[in-house]
Amino acid sequence: MYPGSRFGLPRDGAGSMASLGLRAGAFLIDITGSALIAWAFTAPYAPTNWSLLVWAIITVIPIAVFGQTPGQVVVGIRVAPLGRKYVGLWAVPRTLLCSLIVPAVITDYDGRGLHDRWCRTVVVSTR
Repeated sequence: MYPGSRFGLPRDGAGSMASLGLRAGAFLIDITGSALIAWAFTAPYAPTNWSLLVWAIITVIPIAVFGQTPGQVVVGIRVAPLGRKYVGLWAVPRTLLCSLIVPAVITDYDGRGLHDRWCRTVVVSTR
């Protein structure tokens, strides 16, 4: 058995389970971009919680519709729903849980965080 085998995913390559490193890299890209966008509107002051709002927007909408945030596109991963075609409204609780950080770092054998298990999603490689 390998991560993702119980979902019928390949061992490696496109469609395989994304590594924690790729997922963390995508998250860092997204939060950095969010802070920069928010700062563009709040400069010369720090964006404070405005960056969290921007991050939520650039996470919920793209994942619900396309299955990828901008950071995930850059690193070559996407969120795939289990048993349905789109993530859809499940992007909202998934993002809320991800914002707490802890559910995202408590992973199972397949590398799925609590937020992915509760929202019936997997993060897979696109390359």
